[in-house]
Amino acid sequence: MDNTDPATRSAVMSRIRSRDTKPEMVVRRALHAAGLRYRLHRKELPGRPDLVFPGRRVVLFVHGCFWHQHGCLLSHAPASRMEYWGPKLRGNRERDARNTLALETAGWTVMQIWECETRVPALLAALVIRLSGIPVSLTYRHS
Repeated sequence: MDNTDPATRSAVMSRIRSRDTKPEMVVRRALHAAGLRYRLHRKELPGRPDLVFPGRRVVLFVHGCFWHQHGCLLSHAPASRMEYWGPKLRGNRERDARNTLALETAGWTVMQIWECETRVPALLAALVIRLSGIPVSLTYRHS
């Protein structure tokens, strides 16, 4: 149950960022340190991808595990107001799928990295290698 009044909750929620989040900054620093250059939040692309590599036609989304319901420990279900959160979180996943389809149809390669994956240095290194064009197989399940 929510112990705060609606005005306080609204103020707290309004401070949640959609860009320049901690996981996004971790990824950006790792890619930049590896010499990879990118563009940020291109408005003309569906979903405004977090990072865009125009020359490679690759876009990268850095998804928050809760907001995009990854299924890991960080993506817990809210305990209250499921009539609001259920459709909200489901809608985020559906929008992600629509944006991915639109980008792939337009010839872009779509990659995503999850918030929980940004906490594992080996996964960030594998992402850097993959974006550098060196073939790598990467599977990871965070529980």
